[in-house]
Amino acid sequence: MAKRGGPLRILVINPGSTSTKVACFAEERENWFEEIDHGAEELAGYPTVAAQLPLREAALRKLLARHRLEPSSLDAVVGRGGLLRPLPGGTYRVDAAVVTELLEARYGQHASNLGAPLASAVARDAGCPAFFVDPVVTDELADVARVSGLPERPRRSLFHALNQRAMALRAASRIGRDYGELVLVVAHLGGGITVGLHDHGRVVEVNNALDGDGPFAAERSGALPLWTVWRQAQAGRVDLRELTRRRISGHGGLVDLMGTNDLRRIPRRGRGALVRRALALGVAREIGRMAALSGWPVDALVLTGGLAHDEALVQAVLRRVEWVARQICIFPGESEMLALAQGALRVLEGRQALLDYAGTHA
Repeated sequence: MAKRGGPLRILVINPGSTSTKVACFAEERENWFEEIDHGAEELAGYPTVAAQLPLREAALRKLLARHRLEPSSLDAVVGRGGLLRPLPGGTYRVDAAVVTELLEARYGQHASNLGAPLASAVARDAGCPAFFVDPVVTDELADVARVSGLPERPRRSLFHALNQRAMALRAASRIGRDYGELVLVVAHLGGGITVGLHDHGRVVEVNNALDGDGPFAAERSGALPLWTVWRQAQAGRVDLRELTRRRISGHGGLVDLMGTNDLRRIPRRGRGALVRRALALGVAREIGRMAALSGWPVDALVLTGGLAHDEALVQAVLRRVEWVARQICIFPGESEMLALAQGALRVLEGRQALLDYAGTHA
């Protein structure tokens, strides 16, 4: 029940590397959205992500005052999930342990680590719950999917969980069936590309683009010939630290191949045409792998993310793999703010159980 009657009011906070996105929702309707630009120079003086918290919180409160948003009118505040230990997907309560682990960066530094602490601070004033939803560390892998060829290096789950799950739920709504009844392949095509097999409500297999798994993308190298890279490193032709820090995740893929992460700027002739075909092949290959794991046809193939706006790329992928699914759903772009609001709403309306971080493990 909303605090003041009418639709439930949810504040969404999504910190990025140099900005903080903020939106206020009346259930699934966005009332307003703003992006606070912090600027790289402004943030350069902070030694850690956690040290930025007072700056970002002050800017957030200034924004809320400008919108005349009374915290007491909110029914929930939801922040983007950060780098925590692996855990199943869902909507989680932000508690003291979550805030502590994120600010201490126990599992890594990332701007998203500030989402839950910022949500907690506002929710404390509002007297309402604070949540985080489907963080990137969401881990629902089947045991068989964890096995790699090196027993001391099992595969790990790290992917676009928030947008993948939101688009899977959207596809289920379009099909007219419950998400938990379906087998879906969801491909998020963005700066990184992750393709997940959603089997009756769980993402039982997915490539980890951050670790160099799967196809190359706008800013990811994708899978590399490991022995070749190792021999080049031994010969001094490759700096492994530079490879790890920048080229596997950040400056690989289209950035290295064509000098840009913007597919729209890549020509459709010559080398540009070859790279475009290779990009489509890589995505199709990963989709086919997922379909082979599940047994085809799956109920639906879902293409989402920024690169899904490129119709030529979408059609090049579908020419190779449309046979794997009974239905094709194309949802270009990402809807992280709405997805966060929807995650909170499912709990507030009693359609999904609220999870506690302390007692939940992957």
